[in-house]
Amino acid sequence: MASDWLGSLVSINCGATLGVYQGQVSAVDQASQTISLKQPFHNGIKCPVPEVTFSARDIKELKILEIRSGSQGSSHGQATVVDSAPVSSGSRGRSGGSGNPVSSAPMPVLRKGSSSCRTTNQTTPKKNSVKNAQGGGTSKNKDNECFGDGMDESLDTDFDFEGNLALFDKAAVYSQIDISERRSNGARSRGTPGERTPSCYRHDENILEGKPVVYRQITVPQPGGTEYCTDSGLVVPSVTYELHKRLLLAAERNGLTLERRLEMTGVCASQMALTLLGGPNRLTPKNVHQRPTVAVLCGPHVQGAQGISCGRHLANHEVEVVLFLPNFVKMLESITGELSLFSKAGGKQVSSVKDLPESPVDLVINCLDCHENAFLRDQPWYRAAADWANQNRAPVLSIDPPVNGQDQAVEAKWSLCLGLPLSLAEGAGRVYLCDIGLPQHIFQEVGIDYHSPYGCKFVIPLHSA
Repeated sequence: MASDWLGSLVSINCGATLGVYQGQVSAVDQASQTISLKQPFHNGIKCPVPEVTFSARDIKELKILEIRSGSQGSSHGQATVVDSAPVSSGSRGRSGGSGNPVSSAPMPVLRKGSSSCRTTNQTTPKKNSVKNAQGGGTSKNKDNECFGDGMDESLDTDFDFEGNLALFDKAAVYSQIDISERRSNGARSRGTPGERTPSCYRHDENILEGKPVVYRQITVPQPGGTEYCTDSGLVVPSVTYELHKRLLLAAERNGLTLERRLEMTGVCASQMALTLLGGPNRLTPKNVHQRPTVAVLCGPHVQGAQGISCGRHLANHEVEVVLFLPNFVKMLESITGELSLFSKAGGKQVSSVKDLPESPVDLVINCLDCHENAFLRDQPWYRAAADWANQNRAPVLSIDPPVNGQDQAVEAKWSLCLGLPLSLAEGAGRVYLCDIGLPQHIFQEVGIDYHSPYGCKFVIPLHSA
């Protein structure tokens, strides 16, 4: 009788489309070719409905997991089998749990006394064949819905981890691995890094320290009195102005002329200035109404020419540049050439402090000071430009500032040194180092043991060691 199987735990496989359902048999209707499960689980997840009904044509496989009724199969502990039995065509028309018509395909009939528990249905599964039973069910609290609802007694048997692990002979497996590796002359993949060949490393083991890192890779014959370090910990010593001057003269002899160094300094300084102005957050095509304004204060010397070069590159990047350079009867050739290029970039040049912006600008670039001529600070134009910069309330970037012996007339927030840093005063702010393109052999020519500290950058920050 079909009623003998009520309450039994079964597993119904409806194919790849509908999946696998498990639950207790609540009804078996041979006339309508349906079977209903209460408290169902779908692919291991509890269903939101209390009961589902299946048509025989959609069942590919039915397994009896546990017999809970008073049937004879239960008392004898025998396994069960699912067979298919044909049904007359007159059985079409009876609705399932959801009210939809049920197909007249063969209905699985439960029989007792067989050792097999598998069958296959020949028909194709349909998505709409799973019928949700209508009708109320007892409401359960969230804890029961989450942690179980009476089905847990079928899972009382714990997995025997120790017994299962005992089936694995680890020593024998490792012995076979060692034998195969010795035959292929390969390194052991589970050995230490020193025992493995480079091809055996994982992707995150490819960068290995072959020897201890030397953080002091730059040594100078004449230290400047101050030591800095990079973000990665490399020590960068400062140099005296005399040694720095010898370094630039050696660069001149090797073809790195002043024009080349001016261009390199202008590019690196302008790149740093663009970053200080906001970078991609400020300089975008959608923000043309807020173009930054930069005031470049220059004197009649090489440092002033470096500032003009920086201003030209900033103007090429759509920055409003106001260049201050007093009128002189005679100017350096480098300044004349840089001024000619600057005028073609669209920047504005003024010779009087009165023509500088009255409102605060976004950035002031200070190139007023000279390493060799400290008497320029007594000139009226110098004092007026320094006072304007200190009163403008804009942050100041100094390019190639003088050594510690000279006080900073304009207090800077950042200072950019070239090649190797000088020993700067406290008013120089945060120190940055710029790569002006000097190769290693030029440093060696003046007695400096040098390895580049820049890595992938051309401007790097320096910290007090």
